[in-house]
Amino acid sequence: MWPRVVYCATRILLAFAIAMAAGEVGAVTPASPDNTDTPPVRHKAKPDSHHTAERPGGAKAAAAKPDPKSHPIPPVAAVPPPVPKPPAKEAPVKESTEPPPKIPRFAALKTDDTNMRKGPGQRYPIEWVYQRRDLPVEVEREYDVWRYVRDPDGVEGWVHQVTLSDRRTFMITGNDATLRSDAKDTASPVALLKVGVIGRLRECDTGSQWCQVQIGGYKGYLRRDQFWGLLPDEALAPS
Repeated sequence: MWPRVVYCATRILLAFAIAMAAGEVGAVTPASPDNTDTPPVRHKAKPDSHHTAERPGGAKAAAAKPDPKSHPIPPVAAVPPPVPKPPAKEAPVKESTEPPPKIPRFAALKTDDTNMRKGPGQRYPIEWVYQRRDLPVEVEREYDVWRYVRDPDGVEGWVHQVTLSDRRTFMITGNDATLRSDAKDTASPVALLKVGVIGRLRECDTGSQWCQVQIGGYKGYLRRDQFWGLLPDEALAPS
């Protein structure tokens, strides 16, 4: 009888050992080649307009589409397109009513440093440098911004228009001249003007041989043939 008891106990121990071994094998996960320490990479899911919705019960159902019969779309009033505005009219260009400058005409040097060139452009050489402000010159031709002028000594050349002024001046030429108090040879003298003196023309009446002039603080009258700076029979309004 004793051997039978030993035999039963051995079978029970063997069955217990087998059961324990089976439990340990189920608890261990076999190693995988991808099971490393590198953290997993997460990709943000792209939104899908056709995804399914999760119901409260756990089942997935397709997103419901609106029923046009149960929810009719209200009519929309037709809006006419905006009427385009006509383009704004450009203001008409006003034409200048002033007549173009006459040729020939007289002008005066504006500064004490004026270059006279051989041709109408900066590339042409300088022939003369005038250092005489208010020297009267006669403008005979024009080309763009350049003026062909002649000085009291007959020297001719090109100067830039910015070096000229509309101020009317004169220069005593030929012989000394007497500035008189009135427009006649018998009028009392005011000053004796030497050749080369430059003054300002104030007024010249049409048909008169006398002009009113000013030199510094002196005012008086000179005959037209005593100075240079006025066209024949040219009249000047009072200035």
